Parts: sequence; structure tokens; C-alpha cells
Amino acid sequence: MNIALWIAASALALFMLAAGFMKVSRPIQEIRKMPWAAKMPANYIRLIGSAEILGALGLVLPLATGMAVILTPVAALCLAVLMAGATITHIRIKDPKSAALTTTVLMALALFVAFGRFSGLN
Repeated sequence: MNIALWIAASALALFMLAAGFMKVSRPIQEIRKMPWAAKMPANYIRLIGSAEILGALGLVLPLATGMAVILTPVAALCLAVLMAGATITHIRIKDPKSAALTTTVLMALALFVAFGRFSGLN
């Protein structure tokens, strides 16, 4: 089970790092081409990107270093909440179903990591 959790956390972390980095580094005009970001305040987009980056780091670094390991499941749970919001947003603005499906899968992956790591804490 530990290997599956590491694979899931690593895959989720890579995806979140890439998505977060895109949101904090690209020009807002470029990001606004995506339907979900069209009417969203620029600071909010940057905040989401920062949360994704911090969540990605929180998935891997605490367990890899052996310090504050409680942060890994907390980060995973926070990312699951973020992805729930993303799913709701994609559905509300009538994005293609693949967008909502992607964020739902990411949410499920984050919940798998959260519950797996919470249950491993004794």
C-alpha cells in the first residue's frame, strides 16, 4: 500500500506543480483563454496556482524528509477540496465534460492519498 500511496502522491504532485506553475508564471491574458478563468480576478488565479504548488510540495516533502509527516495527508485533503471547487466550476460554466472528469479524478487521487496517509499515522 505504501508504494501505491507514493505513486499516487508523486503523480498528483507533478500534475499540481505543473498546473500551479502555469497559473503563477504565465501572463493573465494567456490564462484567461481558458473558460474557467475568463471572468476570474487575476489575484484569485494566482492564489489558486500558489495553493496548487504548496499542496504539491506538501504531498511529498514531509514524508520524504520525515519531518511533520501529518502535513502530507493535510495537503492531500486541501488539494481534494480545491479540486472539488474546480469540478463545480467546470460544471457551472458548462466546460467540456472532460474538464470536470479530470478534476474529479484528481480529487479522488487526493482523497486516496489523504485517507491512506491518515490511516498510516499511529
